[in-house]
Amino acid sequence: MSIQIRDVNKHFGSFHALKNVNLDIDSGELLALLGPSGCGKTTLLRIIAGLETPDTGSILFSGEDTTDVHVRERNVGFVFQHYALFRHMTVFDNVAFGLRMKPRGQRPGEAQIKQKVTELLKLVQLDWIADRYPSQLSGGQRQRIALARALAVEPKVLLLDEPFGALDAKVRKELRRWLRRLHDELHVTSIFVTHDQEEALEVADRVVLMNHGVIEQVGSPQDVWDHPASPFVYGFLGDVNLFHGRAHEGEVLIGEDHHGIRLHAPEHHEAQDAKAFAYVRPHDLEVNRYTPGASGLVATLERAIVVGPIARLELIHAGGTPSGSPELIEAHLSAQQFRDLGLKDGETLVLTPRKARVFVEA
Repeated sequence: MSIQIRDVNKHFGSFHALKNVNLDIDSGELLALLGPSGCGKTTLLRIIAGLETPDTGSILFSGEDTTDVHVRERNVGFVFQHYALFRHMTVFDNVAFGLRMKPRGQRPGEAQIKQKVTELLKLVQLDWIADRYPSQLSGGQRQRIALARALAVEPKVLLLDEPFGALDAKVRKELRRWLRRLHDELHVTSIFVTHDQEEALEVADRVVLMNHGVIEQVGSPQDVWDHPASPFVYGFLGDVNLFHGRAHEGEVLIGEDHHGIRLHAPEHHEAQDAKAFAYVRPHDLEVNRYTPGASGLVATLERAIVVGPIARLELIHAGGTPSGSPELIEAHLSAQQFRDLGLKDGETLVLTPRKARVFVEA
């Protein structure tokens, strides 16, 4: 089942939640809607489901307009952050619920229901707890049962709203891998909402980044990471340092001439002394001790945090912001490299970006 979203707008009072959204979702795809709270991702998911109606625009399932089709007729499965299992029902009865609620003419017999539910419980690797109640399960188990229940009615589309948001980090990581494997087996068109960029990049075939009701970028996880389309995308995906500077004829000056650095930005060759922003990821900063005349950004090491194989350096770059106030910079080294350099808090270092992405203010 492919999905086409065309010119969708949605207001809640004076709040413009979705602004002329257009998106194509391929059949069998696992798509992540990613963005901060209030960006419109859950509203878009609810409109696809039929739980909300757009003010303008249309939703098509495999080319057929379903904008005004009732949620019950859309054949959509849901999994929410808070499992929403029926507490008075066993695991088996929870999963069987949707099958038993089908209209009489479409309802399978009890023997078929038993076979179907048993198959689903095996699929989510929980057939051994069929007689338990939700209160006897862990959070991760409950979420897998919620997924089995959603799949029981053989939905054409599976919608997941922050499905692992209420779970602890270790369980979330396990379930992310498990969901990806399950999807590769079933190939049901699936859309999941998350504000967790690691989750989206690890699980999805494609990622849709949303901000203030608009789609900022759509692409594969590798594509959006390597080629962010906007300052928002760069800042949202992973840790990043933002440097302010001036762009002029393909070069960007960051910091003062004698304590700064010039970056090549040929894509901005037409810029004439324009305000510019350079984004550099912490692992793209080369770190060395300062020597007089060294080229780069001069900064003071304030604190080093060494955990496992990575050393995270927090540095202060004086005069790095437009107001001239001190600016915190984060740089990442291997723990071994940090030990080899023998760096100490308070030392003056020089930072050189290996790779930077420059945006010029229009």
